[in-house]
This record gives sequence, structure tokens and C-alpha cells, in this order.
Amino acid sequence: MLYFKIKLKKLRGVWVKVKKKLLSIFLILTTLLVFIPGCGKKDDTADKKEEQKTESKEEKKDTGEVTVYSPHNAEIINPIVKEFQERTGIKVNVVAAGTGELLKRVEAEKDNPLGDVMWGGGAESLDSYTKYFEPYKSTEDSAINPIFKDKNNCWTGFSALPMVIMYNKKLVKPEEVPKSWKDLTDPKWKGKIAYADPARSGSSYTTLVTMLTAYKDDGEDGWKFIRSLVKNLDGKIISGSSGVYKGVADGEYALGLTLEEAAMRYVVAGAEVGMVYPAEGTSAVPDGIAIIKNSKNMDNAKKFLDFVVGKDVQGKLVGDFCRRSVRTDIDAPTNIEAMDKIKLVDYDFSWAAANKDKVLEKWKDVVMGK
Repeated sequence: MLYFKIKLKKLRGVWVKVKKKLLSIFLILTTLLVFIPGCGKKDDTADKKEEQKTESKEEKKDTGEVTVYSPHNAEIINPIVKEFQERTGIKVNVVAAGTGELLKRVEAEKDNPLGDVMWGGGAESLDSYTKYFEPYKSTEDSAINPIFKDKNNCWTGFSALPMVIMYNKKLVKPEEVPKSWKDLTDPKWKGKIAYADPARSGSSYTTLVTMLTAYKDDGEDGWKFIRSLVKNLDGKIISGSSGVYKGVADGEYALGLTLEEAAMRYVVAGAEVGMVYPAEGTSAVPDGIAIIKNSKNMDNAKKFLDFVVGKDVQGKLVGDFCRRSVRTDIDAPTNIEAMDKIKLVDYDFSWAAANKDKVLEKWKDVVMGK
């Protein structure tokens, strides 16, 4: 009997130890069960964040839209944009304004671009903003004349644009039609010449450099001639390019300095206007198209650029808009002067781009009478 009591006492001692061990194990398991779900929640949150990032990238890559900044007129923009949208299903948002204004906008938005494409503006104007453009070699590159594109692919030519003197036939007698830039300084034309501010108009800047080049030996690197011209403008400087050819066509001005294609549109339409290629020589600098750096719709921007320099649109330029194509496989319009018959000045494209700020500052001083 004593033996069984001793055994029972020992068994109770063992049971107490087992209970303590079981309790410890239970507490450990309970702690693990509390932490494991917590870890699971962190992983789920991280996964969700990764999924959101991935979705965000996908949305940025392809929104189904493209925003285009353009100084072109509606009659050029609308049919080309309409055709692009129908062919691709990509919506085009157009922001229209002057070249200078749009380029300043591109610069101001450099950290958060709201536009994807800059379509239009003289190539030297675009060239002075190349740090804000994304280099891109078009799929149509092999068909584009090398003189109408940037060597670093920061912009591509859209059309070749000789500068001309446009005149209103009702206000200018046949024998009085100007034949040269110099004729514009004749006192009889004072206050009757339409010219846009070169700080806001790419084509006017091209015209300014063209005249400076034509008169580079006047003793002031062309500025002596520009002073005479500004005096004859009589303080009338138009804010945008469209005001020039519209002003001449409407009879508000007798003469205007504008693009060949702008004048030709009125000629073809039967308006009482004509145009002259100045005897001292003119220029044929292209306007261009460029993709804005860090565009939010990069793929769509590239598609738009390829489209407007493609053969279909370039053929439309010649057939519908009397513009000269930048492509080597498309002939010039039949109703305008052949390029080899037009006298051209030795236009220094690189100089015009590199010195734009200085030229415009000098222009401002001349206008202010300094």
C-alpha cells in the first residue's frame, strides 16, 4: 500500500511537469497564430501596391489619346486629325496657338508635360528648343530629304516653306507690285505692310533672318535694312501669322510678309491676291514636328508623327494645300514656281537657331527705337 502511494505521488509530479510544458507550448502556438496573420496582411498590402503601380504604368503607356500643340490653321489641322483618329482610334486633343507661345508652354511644362507633340513652327524655332524634345527616327525617315530633318532626330520636317511678299490686287497696281525686300521700304507703303511679331510667329522669325541674310553687307549685318522696314511698318506689328495673310486678303493691308502656302491658298481660291519671290533671294526653311520629352503618351505621339510625314498626308499637302512636301518621292504642286527657279539666300539654319534670343532682343530694341 505504501508502495502505491509513493508511485502515485511520483506520477502526480510528472503530470505537473507535463502540464507546465503543455502550457508553454500552447502559449507559443497562440503567439505564432497572432503574428502570422499580421505578416500575411503586410504581404497582401505590398502585393496590392505593386498591382496598382503596374496598372498605373499601363495606363500611362496607353491612354488612347494624344495631345498636340499646333500653330497650324484649322483647315490643315482638322482633316489630318480626323483621318488619323479614324485610322487609329486614338483621340487627338489639339491646343492651337502661335509658335512662340506654344514653345514657351513646352518649356514651362518640362517637369510635367501636358502635351505630347509639337506640330508646326519654323524648324529653326524648334531647333532652339531641342532639349525639350524626345529624339525619334520616324519609320518614314528614308523617304524624307535630309535637309528637312534634324541630324539628331529631335524634329522632322513637315513641309518646305518659301517666304514671299503677298499683295492685294485691288490695292496694288500691276506696275507697283514690289519685286524685292527693298521695295518694302518705299514711303508709299508706310503703314500698309502686314508683318507678325517674330517673337510670337515662327514664320516671321524666318522672314526676319532671311532679310538679315539678304542684307548682311549693309554695314550693320542687315539691321540697317531692318530699321528702314520697321519705320515703314509705322508701329503696326501683328500678333500672329494668320493676321498677315487674312489682313492682305481682306484689304486691311496692301502687302504682307508670309508663307508661300498661305498666299497660294488664297490664289487658288480665286481671291484678288498675288505673291512675289523677292529678287534679293528668299528662304525655304521647313516647318516641323517633334515629340515632347517625357510625353505621357509616347507611343501615340510617335504614331502621329509617322502619320503626318507619311506619303498619304504629304500627298494631301501638295494636292489640297499647295504646300511643298519634305519627301523625295512626292513632286511639288504644279501651280507654283519650281524650286530651282527661285533665288534663295544662303540661309544659315544653325546660326538662326543658336542666335534666336539675341536676334529677337535686337529686334525688340529696333522696334523701340534704340
